[in-house]
Amino acid sequence: MKKIIYTSAVMLCSLVLLVSCGEENSKNRGALSSSAAEKVYVAPGEYDEFYAFISGGFSGQLSVYGLPSGRLFKVIPVFSQDAEKAWGYNEETKPMLQTSHGFIPWDDSHHPDISQTNGELDGRYVFINGNNTPRIAKIDLSVFETTEIIEIPNCAGNHSSAFVTENTEYVVAGTRFSVPIPQADISIKDYKGNFKGSLSFISVDPEDGGMDLSFQILMPGFDYDLAHPGRGASHGWMFFSTYNSEEASTLLEVNASQNDKDFIAAVNWKKAEEYIKAGKFTTMPANYAHNVYDESTHTATSTMKKEVRVLDASSLPGLVYLLPTPKSPHGCDVDPTGEYIVGNGKLSADLTVHSFKKMIDAIENEKFDGEAYGIPILKFEDVLAGTVKQAGLGPLHTEFDGEGNGYTTFFISSEVVKWKVGSWEVVDRQPCYYSVGHLMIPGGNSRKPFGKYVVAMNKITKDRYLPTGPEVTQSAQLYDISGEKMELLLDFPTIGEPHYAAGIPADLVRERSRKIFNLTENKHKYATTTDADVKVVRNGKEVHVYMTMIRSHFNPDNIEGIKVGDKVYFHVTNLEQDYDVPHGVSMIGANTSELLIMPGQTETFVWEPKQVGVWPFYCTDFCSALHQEMQGYVRVSPASSDLELSWSLGD
Repeated sequence: MKKIIYTSAVMLCSLVLLVSCGEENSKNRGALSSSAAEKVYVAPGEYDEFYAFISGGFSGQLSVYGLPSGRLFKVIPVFSQDAEKAWGYNEETKPMLQTSHGFIPWDDSHHPDISQTNGELDGRYVFINGNNTPRIAKIDLSVFETTEIIEIPNCAGNHSSAFVTENTEYVVAGTRFSVPIPQADISIKDYKGNFKGSLSFISVDPEDGGMDLSFQILMPGFDYDLAHPGRGASHGWMFFSTYNSEEASTLLEVNASQNDKDFIAAVNWKKAEEYIKAGKFTTMPANYAHNVYDESTHTATSTMKKEVRVLDASSLPGLVYLLPTPKSPHGCDVDPTGEYIVGNGKLSADLTVHSFKKMIDAIENEKFDGEAYGIPILKFEDVLAGTVKQAGLGPLHTEFDGEGNGYTTFFISSEVVKWKVGSWEVVDRQPCYYSVGHLMIPGGNSRKPFGKYVVAMNKITKDRYLPTGPEVTQSAQLYDISGEKMELLLDFPTIGEPHYAAGIPADLVRERSRKIFNLTENKHKYATTTDADVKVVRNGKEVHVYMTMIRSHFNPDNIEGIKVGDKVYFHVTNLEQDYDVPHGVSMIGANTSELLIMPGQTETFVWEPKQVGVWPFYCTDFCSALHQEMQGYVRVSPASSDLELSWSLGD
């Protein structure tokens, strides 16, 4: 009996020890705990709750993730060539990368924003900025493809972009670097007073989403960093953060940090529309590309525009006001009500929150504290709503959860801080790993945030992943914000350096996604929609191949009569019409590595054979059990050959 009691006691102690160790290990595991894992697990065959559109930074693209899983669904080509999808390689999409500087195969994409109706996300389009060669792109979410890119003249470093107004009346594009406008041969030492900034307002057609550069506002020579729209009572206003109010042109880390306060520029775009209607603008010569991809012809066109309407903020009363904001502000964020404008001064430990109502009162009662190039500066105390005191080090960006809370990233102290709107008290903070930049709450930049999650996009990830040489993968972290306290759920790698993201419930996008692509709607100049129309045509040394593809053959699959020195255009039509049945084609020696052709579409690549022989082509996208059999040959004869063109299938 004593032995039984002793054995039972030992087992009980062991059990207690195991349980306590398990609890301790669970605490230590953090995001690896089972509860966290369960919250991000999406079972096979089930869907994520949200789409997250995350900028690709120096990749120039836009990536699509699911939340909460963190799974990568797609990389949408935007400003950079993409070999996987032949973006910028095939003849149809090369015009999308044309600019006033010529063909630009790469850019730097920063800030996606989703179209809105009545201040709420509508899931029609995503807009994103090209930072280096200033451009704004539109992605159509019915097909997840870039359908329009417009270049921004009088701009350098298109950073405070691309943010949409409440009804997607405009997408804004603000210059980061001030430059001579118009450009001129001016000594850089003469920067102050001679260099200018510009704020561009690109109108969006409510029916088809077509973009047009409506007008630009000429601003003082500050740097313009980020922007967000007014909403509700502040609808009709756009707010831009500025720094370098010193107008320094060298060693900015020192010389652009001298003033105690820089500004948030409050721009009254309704007043701008009045000035435009009254003819108070100047028409400035310009040279910028407007590139449009036609969904029916599957072909892009590039048109060079030659002028732009410009409003001068220095000489037009009521157009722009300056709100003093400490110190070198980066983020500029507006809460869901439109009442509060948050300025995140990178060199301040506090968050400054301005009041729209107080701003209007200060304007109406002319509570000014001087001016800058004719633009009134409002008195700081008269527009201040409150201050979030000593919230952290290096505040950057704020988003809102719709429950009366703001969430701000702090770059230096590497954390996300939650605070109460109105009382300005800090209620929670969670560490990030490491040096967090932007954050995103689905709908956090709208009247109707969806809350639930916050995504933090970090700049450094030294010990979070397996090493991959001198550069470690870029990182995002997912936090659950549905409770009183934030909980870190997941780390997941991202494409490029993510700067900003836009999130939306999947249901607002998924039901709009096209599933059938009718061949009858294919209006491509070289479309071949039936096998009866397949042909190969010679015009001197130029040869056009009208080809079809379907599971699992090309038509034709054998071509003879091509000669060294010919320029051969392959116009290839995918006869499939159901979504998720693309085909690929690759030709040995072609400068285009491959085409990836969507159902019902036609694409073109050029091949210039330089050697005689018989050269194969094949399908590059696995399409059926007989994918390997989907191939063909082209016979190339000497340039002096008199062999006539011939083609066949099954002969």
